[in-house]
Amino acid sequence: MKDDMKTDVLVIGSGIGGLYFALHTADFAHVTIITKKESCASNTNWAQGGIAATVGENDSPDLHVEDTLNAGAGLCNREMVELMVREGPHHIRKLIELGVDFTTTNGENLDLGREGGHSRRRIVHAKDLTGQEVEHALLEKVNSHPNITLLEHHFAMELLTEHHLGVKTNDINCYGVYVLDSKNRKLKKILAKVTVVAAGGLGQVYLHTTNPPIATGDGIAMAYRAGAVIANMEFVQFHPTSLYHPKADSFLISEAVRGFGGVLKLKNGQEFMHKYDKRENLAPRDIVARAIDFEMKKTGDECVFLDVTHLDSNNTIEHFPNIYETCLQYGIDMTKEMIPVVPAAHYSCGGIKTDSLGRTSINRLYACGETTCTGVHGANRLASNSLLEALVFAYRTYTDIRDVLPSLANDTVFPDWDDSGTVSPEEWILVSHNKREAQQVMSDYVGIVRSDLRLQRAKRRIEFLKEETEHYYKKTKITTQILELRNIIKIANLIIDGAIMRRESRGLHYTTDYPQTDDKHFLKDTEQRSF
Repeated sequence: MKDDMKTDVLVIGSGIGGLYFALHTADFAHVTIITKKESCASNTNWAQGGIAATVGENDSPDLHVEDTLNAGAGLCNREMVELMVREGPHHIRKLIELGVDFTTTNGENLDLGREGGHSRRRIVHAKDLTGQEVEHALLEKVNSHPNITLLEHHFAMELLTEHHLGVKTNDINCYGVYVLDSKNRKLKKILAKVTVVAAGGLGQVYLHTTNPPIATGDGIAMAYRAGAVIANMEFVQFHPTSLYHPKADSFLISEAVRGFGGVLKLKNGQEFMHKYDKRENLAPRDIVARAIDFEMKKTGDECVFLDVTHLDSNNTIEHFPNIYETCLQYGIDMTKEMIPVVPAAHYSCGGIKTDSLGRTSINRLYACGETTCTGVHGANRLASNSLLEALVFAYRTYTDIRDVLPSLANDTVFPDWDDSGTVSPEEWILVSHNKREAQQVMSDYVGIVRSDLRLQRAKRRIEFLKEETEHYYKKTKITTQILELRNIIKIANLIIDGAIMRRESRGLHYTTDYPQTDDKHFLKDTEQRSF
């Protein structure tokens, strides 16, 4: 194995969490960032809505905390929520200093939007391309920093721990990763004093998702295999409104559109959200997604509609230029006709369990962003809290690593990745078929509404796909496609097992067999660990 590397700090992923962390850490250490595709390919880049922060005159941290706790259906860690809300505004100011051009009114005050579950206007945004604007500004700084090396097309395969040395222990340390350099078709080791997993989400586990193709749950799957504690995987958030069009690939219609005054309707023009929640179109996402799912099943319609035709067309276009232009590409003028929408997998509230400083259950391994479970989101993420969480805990991770790094070394010797006896991949149809089948199983049986029967059926089918895929993985030379398939199947297993363990309905997990919330037995995280 050639081209092995050493670095002070290794970051896996190039979304907002990884980049923001790297920029701070590079002031005192060398940071290497690896990303499996191009550096701009991330969930952050696709985020439309914005960042929730209490920066408005009519707002307060207490209100933001209560809104977050209400959305989280009793499962949020209040201490972590208060920490995030209290420290959030500082990081909005920091992003502005780094060059992020947020939308303002009259060129002065931040233009604050409102989304479902929020009691005040507190969404800081860059029109409807907030994630893209933030990603661009951070990448520009990262690419010009002398202490940061960014490696594209580098896929993290497995964390380097004592287990690769044949040492069986529960006191695990992480010393870096095995990596596939997919562009040059090389297997490498990257040794690091500290490793930070910021590998994003898992939307591609489902057939319909608002996530980019890279979101295959790699960080969570890899950490699980290494022995990290994973929590609350059953809570997968389905965004209520993705564009329903055969060529749109689940394009996200931001929640901010409803916050702006958009109304959900059936195809006959009838409103329906008043039947499900007093907040109607501004209810939290889990409630809205279930309401849409119920109405579609009741009527047999393939979608519902989001109506903004009653609003001023110029204001609509000004606030949502990207959504407007994208809808036009598919023959829909949102200022004159209703937008067809359906729910799609959007965000994972579960992930690698971390504390307030980003520390995982594995020594020297940290995590931040969507790949984590910090306790902030509970059973349902409040809109636009995701980028805020990534910023706050990425910074807090930096503060801890800054203090511990001087005492750490990365001189442990690890064996090369052993691919002896493997052959070049031939059965590509098996990989693509198994991926599609796993996604179909998850969409059919582990979606917005679940049951014991559906979950057990899903578990049997995913277990079969796992056995078949593992056999193929062990005899075939490593490729990105095989790695992603393996991770998708592992994530599917974790979601199913978490859902089976939680015998109640709470937040994003709704099961017809246990329709009530059970605080007596399930007011706790569902944790999973490989050993």
